[in-house]
Amino acid sequence: MAFLEIQGLSKSYAGRDGKSFAVFEDVSFQIDKGEFVCIVGHSGCGKTTILNVLAGLDQASGGVVVMDGREVAGPSLDRGVVFQGHALMPWLSVMKNIAFAVRSRWPDWNGAEVALHCHKYIDLVGLTGSEHKKPSELSGGMKQRVGIARAFAIQPKMLLLDEPFGALDALTRGVIQDELLKICAATHQTVFMITHDVDEAILLADKIMLMSNGPGAAIAEIVENTMPRSRMRHDIHHDPQYYRIRNHLVDFLVNRSKLFQTSASAGRLKQPPVVRPGLEGERAPVVALPVDKSAPQLKQVINH
Repeated sequence: MAFLEIQGLSKSYAGRDGKSFAVFEDVSFQIDKGEFVCIVGHSGCGKTTILNVLAGLDQASGGVVVMDGREVAGPSLDRGVVFQGHALMPWLSVMKNIAFAVRSRWPDWNGAEVALHCHKYIDLVGLTGSEHKKPSELSGGMKQRVGIARAFAIQPKMLLLDEPFGALDALTRGVIQDELLKICAATHQTVFMITHDVDEAILLADKIMLMSNGPGAAIAEIVENTMPRSRMRHDIHHDPQYYRIRNHLVDFLVNRSKLFQTSASAGRLKQPPVVRPGLEGERAPVVALPVDKSAPQLKQVINH
């Protein structure tokens, strides 16, 4: 059994006319321990809702989430979450923001133990010297580093990232991406991350899950990143696999995702195809979809 098992996940809301509509349907996938997985898709396909369900902050309409052999039924310190907004307590210093989480995890620790543990993760994200600054004294990138340090400090079994770098400038974003790669390599952390940036996904992820457009979205494809894990932001573009993977992702977002939009057929793909576009000569499989008479404009066969 995989470390994280998601089976038949769906989420529906009541519309203004009283009828319910599904944001996503029959979403199933697995994540192995130590894997870094990114999920990519257009706005409205339910990526954040899936992450909130994994975090125990939202409840699915159907399906089940099992992590490390136990069903996810609510929030837990076994899952650390970093949101796009830093979500720091403005009246507390860097140290005290992290210490608040650490004390929740280990309530029996004394002050010295808490401080020593916090310093370890403050140093890990490169904020040594800023321990006593409050969020108002920090840049956007530094605030996100505090959020990452706080999430790692509770030593979760899984880290959930909801576009944590989306509001940062390109230079700061790149520096923190590099820091995240170093931390994950050192801790063998399991990560599920939402991003709209295909280059970020290629740099960070072992697998990239592509979601079709909502409503009625589904995992249309799982792309394996066949580039070596020792990827570096400054030279990743020199690898010929990089452009094959990138072109494949962009083509999905621009063209192929539309073929799944509002399709009940896409939701019936129990297991999305796994593709490796980075390998020369290896093409994605042809996926045959059941006929959906309510959407005659859809192709019955999608050639990737």
